[in-house]
Amino acid sequence: MLTRKQQELLLFIHKRLSEDGVSPSFDEMKEALGLASKSGVHRLVSALEERGFIRRLAHRARALEVLKLPSGMATETTIQSSSSDNVVSAPFGRREDMVEESGIDVPVLGRIAAGVPIEAIQHETDRLSVPANMISGGEHFALEVNGDSMIEKGILDGDLVVIQRTETASTGEIVVALVHDEEATLKTLRKKGGSIALEAANPAYETRIFGPGEVKVQGRLVGLIRRYH
Repeated sequence: MLTRKQQELLLFIHKRLSEDGVSPSFDEMKEALGLASKSGVHRLVSALEERGFIRRLAHRARALEVLKLPSGMATETTIQSSSSDNVVSAPFGRREDMVEESGIDVPVLGRIAAGVPIEAIQHETDRLSVPANMISGGEHFALEVNGDSMIEKGILDGDLVVIQRTETASTGEIVVALVHDEEATLKTLRKKGGSIALEAANPAYETRIFGPGEVKVQGRLVGLIRRYH
């Protein structure tokens, strides 16, 4: 099963090969899919290659070959390729029922400290497809974890955390907290009277306690995605 972005990229490559006989560049793929960086394109291409939809041809620049299309298109499309020109010939069309939606795109808003707080997250750097059942309603975004202070909660450096945007959270929830309006950190929230404690999950880090108005909740953790390189 392909995500929406994976399907869009596969069909874009297929279309360009059908029309021009040359696969699009990574910059063209980035622009066509509306991605913020080419790293997102690299991940999508790798995912399609791993699933057997495309392959990269050795010793040739911009050389991609489409091996198959999603099963919903198989009865309408015949793929013909040759090793000499790498041209894929097929009628190209888009139907909403070709592939069942399996993921939802959320913006990646940079890095979040699971350790000493870093500069607040403010801008989109990429897009991430997450399982639909991870999204429970409302606005969501993703952040890349930087640091090891939450390792005993199973959150490791380099993980991508999926966050539901909210300004309130209960004691014991893992939240994105904005400290003094300028630093963002990922910690367990503890409410103690009028004070807020941001608790690490690593004995090497101390729990930090703040007074009223010093901490603002930006969202709560709803999921985690880990890439294995």
